[in-house]
Amino acid sequence: MNKFSYKTIHVCRQSGARVGELTTPHGKITTPVFMPVGTRATVKSLSPEEVERSGAQIILANTYHLHLRPGEDIISKAGGLHKFMGWNKPILTDSGGFQVFSLSKLRKITPDGVDFNSHIDGARMHISPESAIDIENALGADIIMAFDVCSTAGIGKSEAEDAMLTTADWLKRCCEHHKSDEQMLFPIVQGNMFDDLRLRSLEISRQYAKCGLAIGGLSVGEDKDTMYHILDILRPGYPENMPRYLMGVGSPDCLVEGVLRGIDMFDCVLPTRTARNGTAYTSNGKINIRNAKYAEDFSPLDENCGCYCCRNFSKAYLRHLIQSDEILGGRMLSLHNITYLADLMNRIRAAIMADSFLDFAEEFRSSGEYVS
Repeated sequence: MNKFSYKTIHVCRQSGARVGELTTPHGKITTPVFMPVGTRATVKSLSPEEVERSGAQIILANTYHLHLRPGEDIISKAGGLHKFMGWNKPILTDSGGFQVFSLSKLRKITPDGVDFNSHIDGARMHISPESAIDIENALGADIIMAFDVCSTAGIGKSEAEDAMLTTADWLKRCCEHHKSDEQMLFPIVQGNMFDDLRLRSLEISRQYAKCGLAIGGLSVGEDKDTMYHILDILRPGYPENMPRYLMGVGSPDCLVEGVLRGIDMFDCVLPTRTARNGTAYTSNGKINIRNAKYAEDFSPLDENCGCYCCRNFSKAYLRHLIQSDEILGGRMLSLHNITYLADLMNRIRAAIMADSFLDFAEEFRSSGEYVS
């Protein structure tokens, strides 16, 4: 795995947060980093060039959705995800475990894997740890995830423990089956909202982690204080020589709080999904452009943003587009939101390098930007 490496560039003396550099076959990633989500091999409505200009260093695609359509064989014949979608920077693929458990009502977990119904046509399907790795190998992303059981918040401890132990067994099988030195496999820490299960899962996952570790099963319905508590108890046990990836988390407040708790990588559909509904993150806080007060507001969406949207269009025009269901409206708000989050990560890294990230976090908490 000499094509992958991680090094810490600087640790903030004030907070202990860190800036690092993750090297992959498709380039280097400076962390902490937010990864826009391109579930079906596209960040919805945006071109790869637009995503790159937003400041994105790496994007995420989803194994489950790409397995169903168009299929990993087609993507492999195209030369892999990078060539298929025209993205030359690093790509991470989720294993599809979360989607299997969240999208399919009829599913059965066995020691061998999961039997479930496709959310597209209802066809009965099966994914095992080994077949999940085969799919991810064929897709060809730089970073791939182990197949796991993502349990929902509010279940009992016995059920959570069973899911955690199954995840541990599947992790072993994923690692044994994975052979490509062009891809780095991340274990996923599970254990629901139970401190002792989380710590056991972390201990197991560390044994298989070579250049990255993921924390899954959070932001699944629990309150944010509970999520922050889980991150607090996990932090002392993280390996120092590899990045930690918090899956499915990407609101501005959670990015700041996550970095404070030792997280290096984040992803979330939130910035593009909410953009299509008319919501934008700005330096003055979150706004809903549908609000009538913007009907005659001819100022930029965010005067502190240099993205194409903010350089060229007014709030009034963007409101008109969203109200009229014009595609350009969702496109421009999506472009702005991922640019905003890339800039936020730039500011976070700068504060860490200046040994002032605690000050930055306190100021951010009291600002209008601190929104979910």
